Amino acid sequence: MQVNGIEILEKQPIAPYAYTQAGGEADYLAIPKNLAELKELLAWAKDKQLDLHVFGRLSNLVVRDGGLRGLVLILSELKEVQKVDEQTIRAQAGADLIWVANQALKYELSGLEWGAGIPGTVGGAVFMNAGAYGGQTDMVVSAVEALTKDGQLRHFDRDELGFGYRQSVFQENGTVIVSADFTLQASNHQAIQELMDENNYRRASKQPLNYPSNGSVFKRPVGHFAGKLIMDADLQGHREGGVEVSRKHAGFMVNIDHGTGNDYEDLIHDVQKRVKELNDIDLETEVRIIGER
Repeated sequence: MQVNGIEILEKQPIAPYAYTQAGGEADYLAIPKNLAELKELLAWAKDKQLDLHVFGRLSNLVVRDGGLRGLVLILSELKEVQKVDEQTIRAQAGADLIWVANQALKYELSGLEWGAGIPGTVGGAVFMNAGAYGGQTDMVVSAVEALTKDGQLRHFDRDELGFGYRQSVFQENGTVIVSADFTLQASNHQAIQELMDENNYRRASKQPLNYPSNGSVFKRPVGHFAGKLIMDADLQGHREGGVEVSRKHAGFMVNIDHGTGNDYEDLIHDVQKRVKELNDIDLETEVRIIGER
């Protein structure tokens, strides 16, 4: 169906859009092409009293088989990136973090090298305070623009972002991230490129990039590494349905044979239970698990 010329898909499977290639149906799903369409869709969801779910590439996420009620918005078309001053790049929420890191390289700005291989979007990185290889979103994001559910654009300064370990204020306030400003440091092309290449090499050599996955599944327990705990529990290769604890990196779970969102969740619970039994350590998920069972 269409709302003011915007296509809204009904009973749409989520799996084709998800990095895990798993997940049930969305009642409604739309991909706004610009900020005006996003505002229209927010207004429609409010008028219909629908639950709202906003994503970029649906990475770092498990959607259960029962799917999501309400309206799912995928912001992949909101992907503009521009340089706004000598040290700042502004990127829309749907821009791939990898692309933003490459734009920073083009402008000879350092600080986003850690994002050169992360398969997520700017909005997701801000929402989860993503990080890797010694870098993190809160180290470089200086401001964020977000829409309230009433369609009002609100500016968040750095001290209003509420960043913590895999946390931000946007997990609580219900606003929709529209863009973020990355304030970086001048450097030179070769130095930036070398660090990006090093990070990408480390990622390719250690992570199971040949299968769909949900990224690093668990937060790092204090004083431990989740992957080491899982490996020591002899859980690599352990499987629920079509999802398996990666044999290459124990901190990842991979979709090797038409796995479902429920398979991911069941496997997560298996791992948590076993690590708790052996080490009395509670593994807390870094990935978000959402939807109906």
